[in-house]
Amino acid sequence: MNGRRRLLAASVISVQNSSFVYPSCQNCFSKLIRDSNRFNCLKCGCTGEAKDANYRYKLSLKVAGTSDLFDITVFGSSLDPFFGVTAGRLQRYIQDFNQVSGELDRDASPSVLIQAVKTCFIGRRFIFGVKVGRGNKLSCFFSL
Repeated sequence: MNGRRRLLAASVISVQNSSFVYPSCQNCFSKLIRDSNRFNCLKCGCTGEAKDANYRYKLSLKVAGTSDLFDITVFGSSLDPFFGVTAGRLQRYIQDFNQVSGELDRDASPSVLIQAVKTCFIGRRFIFGVKVGRGNKLSCFFSL
């Protein structure tokens, strides 16, 4: 997306998603489609074994600027310091936790993780690097 880059100081008012990692294409970072043993990228055609999939962070936030509300999604390793581990490691922790606890969906985020993310982000002020596109649509390219 072509657009002007701007900084946006805003406070997080809510977390919009409950799954904070996704299987990511190593070539184009698009979300991978997985079946039990394989993955496929619909965007670039990359394929491989599901056990070798890379993971990236994706955190969707509702934020309040000085006079407006914005939906911002933060991707990638800029979230590593907040979670304390890479997205791939967090995904392994989630799967291990769910296996031990008997959760049928091995990729579902435990409620304690969802609550911890909300506690960490809601009410805090951040500076987001955004691109302003057509119709003043914002796309986050980094956050501090």
